[in-house]
Amino acid sequence: MDDTQTYDDGRIACGPAGLTIRWYYPWGQKTIRYEAITAANLRPLTTWMGKWRIWGTGDLVHWYHLDRSRPNKDLAVEIVTGGRIRPTITPDDPQAVIDILRSHPS
Repeated sequence: MDDTQTYDDGRIACGPAGLTIRWYYPWGQKTIRYEAITAANLRPLTTWMGKWRIWGTGDLVHWYHLDRSRPNKDLAVEIVTGGRIRPTITPDDPQAVIDILRSHPS
């Protein structure tokens, strides 16, 4: 993939420079440059691992952006940047986001 490949489902966007997570904060979005991402992992959404978490954290490690349709999804993408908090997103097409994130060297 090249730097022009994009993904946008309204909540998650992968653009030329980084990942944008809309509704990450109560006041807006968070953008993470590709260079800051050290790993991106697919995680199953289960009752105990975020499936019913609409926004925020339940374990003080994974932070879920606002996604009211999360209970209908089965997979999340955990973003590792080296900090204690790991943004955990639920794009409509998790594999497409993983492919884009892994195509950019950290």
